[in-house]
Amino acid sequence: MSTPVARRMIEVSGAEALWLLEGATGGRLVYVQRDLAVVRPAEHVVEYGRLVVRVPAPAATLAGVVTVTYQADEIHRGTKRGWSVSAAGPADVITDPDEAAHYLRTLSGWAHGPHDTLIRIRPQSVQGYRLGDAVDANALASGSSRPRTR
Repeated sequence: MSTPVARRMIEVSGAEALWLLEGATGGRLVYVQRDLAVVRPAEHVVEYGRLVVRVPAPAATLAGVVTVTYQADEIHRGTKRGWSVSAAGPADVITDPDEAAHYLRTLSGWAHGPHDTLIRIRPQSVQGYRLGDAVDANALASGSSRPRTR
């Protein structure tokens, strides 16, 4: 019989969290609509400190939203190791045709048509965590894949 492995979450700096986010392409956009949290799958790219997200939601719905949260992670199901990042801040719908064309080519999206919207998020809060075994806590904190020796 195997012994269960204790898990740890180690908070990373905002800079490392953004770095992790830059390396991923998919995540979830969270916003409030009619007093309820709405979660949509999305694709993103980080450019010039801004997060551009292509989300299957009507532009009219997102136009009135003041703050959104974008969450992405990479967690290995077998080992339960990986990372998770959330970025929150004000968002605006991208309406410039040239800019929209660029991001429509860059991000493949989930749905096409009226429920296909591009938004720009200016992250004001970024939180990230590395996930792993408790014995790997030093390695997680340093970003290394191997634990430090004493």
